[in-house]
Amino acid sequence: MIAGEEESATNCKEAPIPDSEKFVYQILNGPNEQCQSNFRMDKTVFYKLCHILQTRGLLRHTNRIKIEEQLAIFLFIIGHNLRTRAVQELFGYSGETISRHFNNVLNAVTSISTSFFPSPPDDGEERSTDPYFKDCVGVVDCVHVPVMVGVDEQGPFRNSENGLLTQNVLVACSFDLRFHYVLAGWEGSASDQQVLDAALTRPNSKLQVPQGKYYIVDSKFENLPGFIAPYRGGVSTNNSEEEPKGMFNERHKLLHRAIDRAFGALKERFPILLSAPPYPLQTQVKLVIAACALHNYVRLEKPDDFVFKMFAEEETLLSETIEEDRGMTLVEEEENQGHEQDSFRPPEEEEVEDSLRLRDEIASHLWNHYVQTF
Repeated sequence: MIAGEEESATNCKEAPIPDSEKFVYQILNGPNEQCQSNFRMDKTVFYKLCHILQTRGLLRHTNRIKIEEQLAIFLFIIGHNLRTRAVQELFGYSGETISRHFNNVLNAVTSISTSFFPSPPDDGEERSTDPYFKDCVGVVDCVHVPVMVGVDEQGPFRNSENGLLTQNVLVACSFDLRFHYVLAGWEGSASDQQVLDAALTRPNSKLQVPQGKYYIVDSKFENLPGFIAPYRGGVSTNNSEEEPKGMFNERHKLLHRAIDRAFGALKERFPILLSAPPYPLQTQVKLVIAACALHNYVRLEKPDDFVFKMFAEEETLLSETIEEDRGMTLVEEEENQGHEQDSFRPPEEEEVEDSLRLRDEIASHLWNHYVQTF
């Protein structure tokens, strides 16, 4: 554990400044594009978030700094990856004041973060529009986020693939780029499967998979009930027995891109996740959760937000591929009623075989439709 960034209140005199002259209100009273650029969201979305935090009793106006300024300080720092000293003069407050309100807002957002995370759909809402993956509710993957820890803690956090210090963050996201679940704080040396197993066994905040539904995962994970992985090994498209598997892997890869787009948008909006900020480890973990929660909040309030528009074009290839299959006919199995699993237990051999059989059935449907069509 490392100490937080040192602050000094002696170098900045906090003389009262009229609201109209403050940096925050110059931005909020200017064009919407300025609010987007500086605070990473539209004005209406910004003001609604202020209202939420105030009405829930998480933030309050003080004699010298209003909630709008408090939130703006936080968003400006995480939206531009700046340190406290870099924003003191701009906002007209001491380092101690900047740091205090930064942490107050971080704690406020983190405390209500679960309200911004939707449950995985079990009734068709926001599920995959791909007819072959009709029961897929999203993508699960792990992403490594840079972390700063003390020398005596660096061993477990060192990523075995690149030697960098990271926290291994597991996320589940929907195909509309909202995060269903986030588990941050695992050491960078932990395997992705290990982090997923932990997410499924957490007593009070475990990853839930609706009954009869599944997430897709990449080859670092096992193909298990609730999680469909691609076929491993050298799948050849020149071998008639392997061609269905190769086609499945290509389609699976297209769907899996949703997680890359979601994290791409997240890091574009909050680049503080691109490097290790000099905060205590607990604060660094909270930053990941808060950023994901705010990402979801903006996605819900403004789905065509300027950042999301940057990643909208990447949907084209998948949409065109799926559109080609709109008229296809599949044997529809009886829909399971959507109930979350009551508790996690290691899957039985029969359940594992069923999950492998499901993958084979999807691959077979894909290949048969291709043969009939082309």
